[in-house]
Amino acid sequence: MPPKRKAKIIIEVMYKADYCLPCFYMDEMVQSILPKYADWVEYRRVDFLIGGGKERFLELSQSLFGEDGVYKQHRLAPVPSLWINGELFFDAIPPQFELEEAIEEVLNPNEKGRKKED
Repeated sequence: MPPKRKAKIIIEVMYKADYCLPCFYMDEMVQSILPKYADWVEYRRVDFLIGGGKERFLELSQSLFGEDGVYKQHRLAPVPSLWINGELFFDAIPPQFELEEAIEEVLNPNEKGRKKED
């Protein structure tokens, strides 16, 4: 398992609404693996149609496309999408093993380099 960390990694899912089936199933995927990573992961569902979700959605969109890309070219983050520590990791529902591999990669960044050297 991952080493002790000072801060948890943050997983965010861009979520439109319950009627958006891809959003719903991506949220379900993350919820299904959370018990395994409860000590290392904080999960946030970004409901961008309500509350403060709009601001976070725009922040992440700007991290991808810049301010001009968002406000002049109308480019937005994919929905649904999964972000780890503010970085886009998946723009479609990942298989469980790929999500777990991504989490492990973020939790143990040096492990990947060691495996290549072996």
